[in-house]
Amino acid sequence: QVQLVESGGGLVQPGGSLRLSCAASGSIFSVYLMGWYRQAPGKQRELVARITNSGNINYLDSVKGRFTISRDNAKNTVHLQMNGLKPEDTAVYYCYTNLRTTSWNGATDYWGQGTQVTVSS
Repeated sequence: QVQLVESGGGLVQPGGSLRLSCAASGSIFSVYLMGWYRQAPGKQRELVARITNSGNINYLDSVKGRFTISRDNAKNTVHLQMNGLKPEDTAVYYCYTNLRTTSWNGATDYWGQGTQVTVSS
């Protein structure tokens, strides 16, 4: 079993900052992708940022220059530093990982429970 534990969501004023963290634990052989998705009410879930085990990074266009993703491979953790937050960033943010639990199994996707980020004055 693999668990993803998220932390760091909350309420912040426009222009403020938040840092999301996610730790993967359990039966883990190797981790490939780690990242964050978000889903606002009435909208589809969208990729915010992701980072591979070799450090390649992708960002949603609307967060480029404001959000920074980082990863600690030794601890199987991923962080999302969010600066310059806007009301349109309000959503539930989900941690995501693609990993293998054994050397003979293929990679599988796992999701966190989600953490609410609300940007409002």
